Amino acid sequence: MDRRQEVSDFLSSRRAKITPEQAGLPAYGGDARRVPGLRREEVASLAGVSVDYYTRLERGNALGVSDGVLDNLARALQLNEAERTHLFDLVRSADGAVPPSETRAPQIPPAILRILHAVAGLPAYLRTPRLDTLAANQLGRALFSPFMHGRSLPVNNARFILLDPRAVDFFPDWDTVAHDTVAALRWQVGRNPRDKALAELVDELSAGSELFRTRWADHNVRIHRGGVKSIRHPAVGDLTVSYESMTVDSDAGLILTVYSAEPDSPSEKALRRLADWAAAVEGEQSTQAPTG
Repeated sequence: MDRRQEVSDFLSSRRAKITPEQAGLPAYGGDARRVPGLRREEVASLAGVSVDYYTRLERGNALGVSDGVLDNLARALQLNEAERTHLFDLVRSADGAVPPSETRAPQIPPAILRILHAVAGLPAYLRTPRLDTLAANQLGRALFSPFMHGRSLPVNNARFILLDPRAVDFFPDWDTVAHDTVAALRWQVGRNPRDKALAELVDELSAGSELFRTRWADHNVRIHRGGVKSIRHPAVGDLTVSYESMTVDSDAGLILTVYSAEPDSPSEKALRRLADWAAAVEGEQSTQAPTG
C-alpha cells in the first residue's frame, strides 16, 4: 500500500467535505468553485501553515511533519476522533510502500474464554480488529446463526455483511451496516498497514463488492466500539440490540463484543426466546451425535 498516496487521498477527501460556511469563512456570491469544499489556501490559513507547505502535505510528502501541525490540520478540517487518529497513523508511516507481513492467528487465553462463556443471558463473541469472529457463547452463535450456524470459527463478519446475500435480509438497515463495516476496515488499515491478512481481505472485498469499492474510495473511517443494530432473525423476528466492544487482550488483538436489549422491551423478550431456541437446537444436535 502506498501510504503517501493514502495521505494525499485522505486529506483531499476531508477538504472536499468542509464548506467555507462550516469553516467560519466568508462566502461571496461570485465565489464560484470548480470543486466542492475548501481550497488548499483556505485549509493552510486555518491550520496556520503556508500554502506551499500544505500543498506538499496533500501530495503525500509528510515526512517530518510535527504533531502540532497535524493537530492544527485536524481542527481546520473538523476531523472526528477516528479521522484524527487515522491521519496520524497515515502520516507516521508515509515513507513509501508498506509491504504486508504475515500475521499469526491469535491464541485465546483460557481465562478469556471462560469470561466469554460466563456472560449469561447476553450474546457475546470474541473478534479480531479485522472483524474475524474467533469464538462466541451460545447466545452469540444463536443471534448470528445465519453466518455462524454449522460453520467452524473463525468466520469474518465483513465477508458476511458485504458478500453474503442473506445479510441484506438479516440487517434491515443493511446499507448503514455495510458503510460502517467499510469505514471500520479502512480505520484498521491505517492502524495495521503491515497486516497481510487484512490486505488480502480488502482485496477480496474489492473484487466481490461494488459497494465496498465505492465506499472504500470515500476514505471514511470509524472506530468500531459500540452502537445499535436492527436484526431480522429467522427464528425470533425483528429486534433492536445495543452493542459494546472492549479490548480484552491488546497483545493478541482480542476484542469482546456484547449485545443487550432495553429491559422489558420486545427485543429483550426476543432474546429470551432466542435463548430457548438455541438450547433446543443444541439439545437436538447432542441427541443426534454418534456415541460409542
